[in-house]
Amino acid sequence: MTRAPDPVADVRRAVREALSGAANGYLAASMRPNSPLIIACSGGADSLALAAAAVHVADGPVHGVVVDHGLQDGSDRQAARAAAQLGALGVSAEVVPVDVGGEGGPEAAARTARYAALREASRARGDVPVLLGHTLDDQAETVLLGLGRGSGARSLAGMAVWDPPWCRPLLGLRRATTRAACAATGLDSWDDPHNADPRYTRVRLRHEVLPLLEDVLSGGVAPALARTAAQLADDDAALTALAEARLAVLAGADGGLDAVALAADPPAIRRRVLRSWLVARGAPELSDAHLRAVDRLVAAWRGQGAPPLPGGLEVVRAHGRLQAVAARSAGPPPTR
Repeated sequence: MTRAPDPVADVRRAVREALSGAANGYLAASMRPNSPLIIACSGGADSLALAAAAVHVADGPVHGVVVDHGLQDGSDRQAARAAAQLGALGVSAEVVPVDVGGEGGPEAAARTARYAALREASRARGDVPVLLGHTLDDQAETVLLGLGRGSGARSLAGMAVWDPPWCRPLLGLRRATTRAACAATGLDSWDDPHNADPRYTRVRLRHEVLPLLEDVLSGGVAPALARTAAQLADDDAALTALAEARLAVLAGADGGLDAVALAADPPAIRRRVLRSWLVARGAPELSDAHLRAVDRLVAAWRGQGAPPLPGGLEVVRAHGRLQAVAARSAGPPPTR
C-alpha cells in the first residue's frame, strides 16, 4: 500500500482522532456507529483537505454543504465549483444560498447566516455532526480577538474540538498543513479575496499582528496561543461543572435563585451560576457588563436595580431571591 504524504496523513489522523473522541478524551454524544457527517466546505484549502480526509476515515456517509453568502460577484459560480470538487471526492453536496444581514458587522453577519444554514442541514439529517475546517491558526486569531476585547476565560478558551453539532478536527494543525495536503492530492483550493481584505479585523490580525508578534517574540506565538486556549478550556470546564452543581442546589421550583446563599461563592463560580440561570430564563447573548450588573444584586446588594437584559428581561431581588421577569418600560427599580 502506498504511504500517504505526511500532510495528508496528518489531516487524516486529526479527523480520525476527533471522530473517535480521542482528541478530547470522550466520544461525542452526537456520534453513532456509521453516523452520517456534514462537511462545511467553502472550497478553501482547510475545508477541502478536511473533506478528503473525512471520506477516507469516516465509517458513514459524508455530505457537503457549501454556503453561498452572495457577498461577491460570481459567488454562485465558486459555490458550484466547490460542490463539484466535493463530488469528485465522492461526497454528495449541496449549495445553500443565504441572506446576510448587517447586524454586528459583515463578518459577524456572514458567520451568523452560515452557522444557521449549517445547523439546519444538521437537523434535517437527525442532528448529525458538522465538521468545520478551523485550524490552529484560526484558534490563535480567536484568542487574540478575545484578549483585545477583554473577554473572560470562556471566550479565551477559543473553539472546542467538539461543541455539538460542531466538530473541529483540525485545531491542532497549521494552515500550512492543509495547503500542503491539498497540493499533495491535486486539490485546487480557492483563496477567498475577503481573507486578504484589511477592512476585516481578523484579516489584519492574520497578516499584521501575528507576524509582528512572531518577530518580536522569536516565533511560536500561534502554538502558544492555542496552548493557552486549551488550558483555559480545561479550567472553564471544571468551573462550569462546579457552577452547574451549585445551580441545581440554588434554583427554586418557582424559577428563582437563592441570592443569599450564592453570595458566599467565589466570583468565578457565582457568575457562571448566574449566566446559566439567565440563559435558561431566556436571556441570550449576555455581555460581561450585563452579568456583572446582575452579580452586584448578589454580592453588593444595596437595594439597587439592574439594567434590562437581552430577551426583554430584567432581574429583580426580593426577600433574598432573584427573579427574571419581563422588563418594565418605566418606573423606579425595586428597593426591597
